[in-house]
Amino acid sequence: MILWQTLRFAAGGLAANKVRSALTMLGVLIGVASVILLLAVGNGSSVAVKESITSLGTNALTVTSGSATGGARSAGAARKLTVADARALATEADAGAVRSVAPVVTASGTALYGDISYNPGSIVGTYPAYFETANQKVEHGEYFTEDDVLNSRKVAVLGATTARQLFAAADPVGRTVTVGGTPFTVVGVLQAKGGTGFTDPDDVLIAPLPTVQNAFTGFGSVNQILVQAGSADSTAQAQSEITRVLLGTHAIADPGKADFRISSQASLLSARESTTRTFTVLLGAVAAISLLVGGIGITNIMLVTVTERTREIGIRKALGAPRGVILGQFLTEATLLSVVGAGLGVLAGIAGARFKIVGIEPVVIPESVLGAFGIAVAIGLFFGSYPANRAASLRPIDALRHE
Repeated sequence: MILWQTLRFAAGGLAANKVRSALTMLGVLIGVASVILLLAVGNGSSVAVKESITSLGTNALTVTSGSATGGARSAGAARKLTVADARALATEADAGAVRSVAPVVTASGTALYGDISYNPGSIVGTYPAYFETANQKVEHGEYFTEDDVLNSRKVAVLGATTARQLFAAADPVGRTVTVGGTPFTVVGVLQAKGGTGFTDPDDVLIAPLPTVQNAFTGFGSVNQILVQAGSADSTAQAQSEITRVLLGTHAIADPGKADFRISSQASLLSARESTTRTFTVLLGAVAAISLLVGGIGITNIMLVTVTERTREIGIRKALGAPRGVILGQFLTEATLLSVVGAGLGVLAGIAGARFKIVGIEPVVIPESVLGAFGIAVAIGLFFGSYPANRAASLRPIDALRHE
């Protein structure tokens, strides 16, 4: 009965100042919702990056230019990767370790179809092996072939986003798209992979390597070489083979001075997970500040409430109300503010996580919901304890004299 009376008196005290109580709860609501949403965005970004990397396949390796150890050869002075390096890998590497090799160049340009103009995220020049290595599956039409590469045919495969932007609901296959003054006949459309935050893997136009080199990049170096190992278990052997072949083609005797880097999906995944984990912690720390601000708001309103109700406190103490009852009432008011505000914040955070934020699909962490709610309640108790203790410590005679 005493607990019920305490809750009733606390609710009545808060209801007497509805606007002030609502604004205080709004501060807690924003803090809790921010923690849940920002951690969900960080977790969603981590999930998207992981899916993007693993979608390449566990046996895919990426070779890029630059020193892996920061040795004597700097990235600027390093020899660039070429089509000749890719050919050497395809012919000299152990066939059991290396299944396929695809050199890749990237460019940018404006694609035109009729009166529609669109800039794809990237224009990729490569070999047919790229599609299998990068786990790009065609949804409609077909891939271009080795014969298309040998004859430098002006054909292209479009990503789902590029096809939608240029052709809307029309069938792109067989139609001609002009990019940088070069007409490309569309032979296929890739299956959609879905966006991964700030990048869209479906926003791409892929064409035979010589065609892209002739139209955009020139016949020089390539941006990277994609290598598909024979299996996930043979990636280490494939990496050793790549190192052996490229050290030979680049005339480097000391492996420590290699002017190329080899990245596996496992190493990329580890690096990205570490980065996104730091990003998530930073977002959580920023959001936690708003929870602290909400706690300060509770202290503020409770101090004002104690000042306004000083005479009431004096009368109750003069009538025999013990110190614990006064302390319990004001602590209960502070706790109610934080509990209601935190509950609404949880609902707001979960509701907000149903929408994409800066292109990222938030993924709510159950622990963050429970943690944010618990911390908000604890903050209410902590920041409400000082005003409550101050009210309970008032002398009845001083409280009754208060105007």
